[in-house]
Amino acid sequence: MNYAEGTVVGKRYRLDQPIGRGRAGIVWLAFDTMLHRTVAAKQLYIDPSLTGEAADHARRTALHEARQATRVVHAGAVAVYDAVRYESDVWAIMEYVPCRNMADFLAEHGELTPQQAAYLGHRLGAALATAHAIGVTHRAVEPGNVLLCDDGGVKLTDIGLSQPPADPAYRAPELAKGVEPSPASDGFSLGAMLFAAVEGVPPFGEDGTGTPVVPRRCGALTGALLKLLRDDPELRPTMQDTVQALRAITKGREQGLVPPTAPAMPTVPVLPQVVSVPAPPPPPAPQRTGSMGAGSMGPGSMRAGSMGAGSMSAGAMRTWLLVGAAAVLLVIVVVLVLVL
Repeated sequence: MNYAEGTVVGKRYRLDQPIGRGRAGIVWLAFDTMLHRTVAAKQLYIDPSLTGEAADHARRTALHEARQATRVVHAGAVAVYDAVRYESDVWAIMEYVPCRNMADFLAEHGELTPQQAAYLGHRLGAALATAHAIGVTHRAVEPGNVLLCDDGGVKLTDIGLSQPPADPAYRAPELAKGVEPSPASDGFSLGAMLFAAVEGVPPFGEDGTGTPVVPRRCGALTGALLKLLRDDPELRPTMQDTVQALRAITKGREQGLVPPTAPAMPTVPVLPQVVSVPAPPPPPAPQRTGSMGAGSMGPGSMRAGSMGAGSMSAGAMRTWLLVGAAAVLLVIVVVLVLVL
């Protein structure tokens, strides 16, 4: 189903603009209106040939897998925050990472050095080991699912999410025979991807069934990769052992490649809603009682005879002044008459 910008899925995730289309589905730049943060919303892949109960079963499976993926917490893994159904689709709400994928980087810049590949490998392997420890496999470790971040970091995306079958160039041979994905099959895919990143071609050709390619540029990385690429999954090393071997190749130095920065995608902020708050009513005036002292009485409750001079009205004051002046004048007249 196609969605328009501004659609809100899961009652809180607003789709702002599409930013990519991967094998696992369409990715949107979105905004979490509850937590006010930018996220990536991925419309998960459901086989379009499925109908009826089969399609609904696929949606339930995709939702369950996405919820399981929320348990994978590692700095080298793109975090899955939430999983929701909206209309007929399943959405994984994920950490937004300004980045470009490894496939695009290799197409533009060419092969990696063995040290660079070892650095990427041990970072990605550590994220896979964390997922394997809680029973989650990736099933599609390939360049398109490796994100080279603007800050020089590296992250693996789509761990455990429903997606089409893995690219045959990086798919473990047992998966082609119908065997369920396992940590060992993730290890094979990691080895095939690192091999191709250094040599420029996948170890068994683009279809995964060709004559093994003889490594010419892998150098110190050769032994670790050939162990991961063993045909028998039981003979492949664990992911923890692989991480230690790859870290040893880098001698503990963080010799990571720093890819050209990709511009961070804009997001549309949620404008704060202005709410008018009415002013609180004034407090009620205190009640006056007859027992209160004269100094605290209101004018309406005072008796006329109890008013002091300080509270006399202006008219009464003028009257008393005129009377006083007349008395003084009368005294002066009497004195003058007696003297004369």
